[in-house]
Amino acid sequence: MDAFEFYSPLWFALAPLVIAGVWYAHAFRRRPAALFSSLADLKNLPVTTAQRVRRVLPFVYALGLLLLVTGLARPRAGKSESRINTEGIAIELVLDLSGSMEARDFTIDGKAASRVAVVRNVVKQFVLGSKAAKLPGRHDDLVGLVAFATYADSKCPLTLDHGALTDIAQTLDIPKPIFDRQGNVLNMKTLQEDLNTAIGDGTSLAVDRLRGTKAKSKVIILLTDGDNNAGVVDPREAAKIAKAEGIKIYAIGIGHDGPVPFPMMDAFGQTVLQDRVFPIDEALLKEMAQTTGGKYFHAEDTEGLLKVYSEIDKMEKSKVEESRYTDFTELYAWLIVPGLALIVGVSFLMATRFRALP
Repeated sequence: MDAFEFYSPLWFALAPLVIAGVWYAHAFRRRPAALFSSLADLKNLPVTTAQRVRRVLPFVYALGLLLLVTGLARPRAGKSESRINTEGIAIELVLDLSGSMEARDFTIDGKAASRVAVVRNVVKQFVLGSKAAKLPGRHDDLVGLVAFATYADSKCPLTLDHGALTDIAQTLDIPKPIFDRQGNVLNMKTLQEDLNTAIGDGTSLAVDRLRGTKAKSKVIILLTDGDNNAGVVDPREAAKIAKAEGIKIYAIGIGHDGPVPFPMMDAFGQTVLQDRVFPIDEALLKEMAQTTGGKYFHAEDTEGLLKVYSEIDKMEKSKVEESRYTDFTELYAWLIVPGLALIVGVSFLMATRFRALP
C-alpha cells in the first residue's frame, strides 16, 4: 500500500504570507519618477515580448516561494506493509446426536424442525458468520467437530477449512430406521441404543483432540438435550481432565423441560408426533462448566440457541494485532531545488534585463 505525507506541515502557514506579499508588491509598485502630460499616444504602441515576460515575473517568483515552502514541509512517499499477528482459539464443537434430538420443539423460518436440524443451521452461522444473527464467524480459529450418542466419534479434526467442516456438520443426523420388504425395522436394536447419551465420552474425546494443539486458548462447546446414560467416562472426570489441560467448557442444554412433540411410528407404519419428555441434567452440565471456568446456558428455542452462540462468540475473542511498517523516500529536493532556481532566476532578471529606474 502506498503512503504519502508531509512530515512538517506547519510550514504551509507561510503560504498565505507569500501570496499576500507578492500581491502587495505587484499592486502597490512605486509610481514612475517621470511624468507625462498625456499617455494617449503611448497606448497605441505594440506590447513587446519583454513586457509580457516582465508581467509574469512576480507570479513566477511567487511560484518559486511556494515550491520552497512546500519543500520545507518535507513531502515524502513510501510503501507501507502491514503484518497481522493472530492468536486464534481452538474450538471443539461437541454435538449430541442421540435419538431425543429428533424432537420437534424448534423452528426454522417459522416451521417446526428437529433439534438436530436447528443445531446444524446454528453451527454453520457460528463458524462461517451471519449478518442476520450478528455472528462474525470464527475465521482465525481452529474448529473441530465431535458427535456423540451412545458412542462418541470425531467427525472433523481441528481445521481452518471451515467450509469443509460445515459441510460435514450439515450431514449430521439421527440414524433412521431401515425397513425390509415386509416393513419390518432391521436396525431396531441400533436405534434403541442411539437414544442414549454419552456426554462423558464425547467430552473426553474432544479433550483428546485439543490436547495436541498449540493454541493458547482451548474451548469445548458441548451441546446436549439429555442426561448422561451411556459411555465409559464419567462427565465429571472428563471435566477435571479438561481443566488440567487448560480447556474451558461451555455447556448448552437445549429443549423444553416438559413434554415435546417427537416423531413415532404407529401400528400402520405411519410417522406421527407424540409427546415425550427428555430430561436435561442441568446440574451436571453446570458442574462441568464451573469446573473448567466456563459457563452453562439453556436454550428453549431457535432464537435462544442463536443468542447462546452469540454470547459465547463475544466471550471468546481471537487476539489480532497489526504492525505497520513504512519505508519513506524524501521528496523535498524535487521542490526546493526548482523553487530556489525560480527565485534566483527572477531576482537576476529583475536586477539586470528588467531593472527599472526609481
